[in-house]
Amino acid sequence: MKAEYNEQSLLKGLASNDSKAVEALYKSHFGMIQHFVTNNNGSFDDARDIFQEAMIALYEKVQTDSFTLSCQIKTYLFSICKHLWLKRLQQMGKYSSPLHTHEEVISVESDVADLQNKEATFEIMDRALNSLGEPCKSLLEGYYLNKKGMQELASEFGYTNADNAKNQKYKCLIRLKKLFFSQYNIGD
Repeated sequence: MKAEYNEQSLLKGLASNDSKAVEALYKSHFGMIQHFVTNNNGSFDDARDIFQEAMIALYEKVQTDSFTLSCQIKTYLFSICKHLWLKRLQQMGKYSSPLHTHEEVISVESDVADLQNKEATFEIMDRALNSLGEPCKSLLEGYYLNKKGMQELASEFGYTNADNAKNQKYKCLIRLKKLFFSQYNIGD
């Protein structure tokens, strides 16, 4: 988000139909909503619909003089989206927990913080994996992400047998852990 668009200016921009404010809100917060919806039985289109409904709700709120935002915009949008998505899942029969009324505020500060921590950890892991080098990167991706067996990996990487491939995978995993934790500790 650009520096000139702080929380209050974004709300004022939204209230006055400023397309740059709307775009900044979308760019800053849609990814979080997409992640939540797609990880909870939804699609990209579902996330887009839910986010649009939340933006309309926020727009309607900022039009009133009595509206005061007591949390961050992302927290407010996330709580609306979470409520709307759980309500939709309940209507589809995929969620059976009772939902409270729309006016009740859902506490999501910890959900947002957890999501941000996980995203930061994934970014560190991605950097560590990318700095690992070959053939370790491809070997670990083949085993953990592509679910290939040790025999298949041995053939693919030219190891004499599956045990040799397994030993190499172990060595690569140790190197990855060292890279990850060295970068993780720097980020603290």
